[in-house]
Amino acid sequence: MHWDRVFEDLEGQLAAEWEAERAVLDAESERLRIAKLSLRTRLRVLEQRDSIVVLRLSDGERRAVTLRAIGADWIATESTDANGTLIVPLTAVTSLETDHGSLLATLDYATLLPDTLRERMTLGFLFRDLARRRLALRVALRDGEILHGTVDRAGADHLDLAVHDAGDARRAAAVRAFRMVPFDALVWAHPRDAVI
Repeated sequence: MHWDRVFEDLEGQLAAEWEAERAVLDAESERLRIAKLSLRTRLRVLEQRDSIVVLRLSDGERRAVTLRAIGADWIATESTDANGTLIVPLTAVTSLETDHGSLLATLDYATLLPDTLRERMTLGFLFRDLARRRLALRVALRDGEILHGTVDRAGADHLDLAVHDAGDARRAAAVRAFRMVPFDALVWAHPRDAVI
């Protein structure tokens, strides 16, 4: 009888040690999984969930938005105060705030739909499309300046903006200046009538 209790005690200790070791391995496995998680992936989960996010931008501005599209190096948002679509380079985002449930949901991306072509489009590709459509837009720069104009062309890391007044069409007489704007200087772009 005495030996039965000893063996039961040893089995209990061994089971507890195995459980503790498994918990340590599970925790390490979860840390490794999260270490491989990208911001874009987490943003895609927020987009799929229609979560409201507060963007903190490099110019100090805060905007409550819903994510509508995630590109390779940009996001398109819809403002919660009906100001329309904003295109924001990821380099202009300093942080994102959301509720705790949405934040935790971004860690579980198993239900995420596969990447679409749009998610591989770069900022240059997007601005080349806006140039082709001749859409007027407002752009905010990191130094606080806000410009209005039409994208004439877009390179790999910059765009050429024909600056003119809001409401004016891009005609030679209406253009006040031509600007080359590095994408790194952009905080956001607000295209009029753009479908992203």
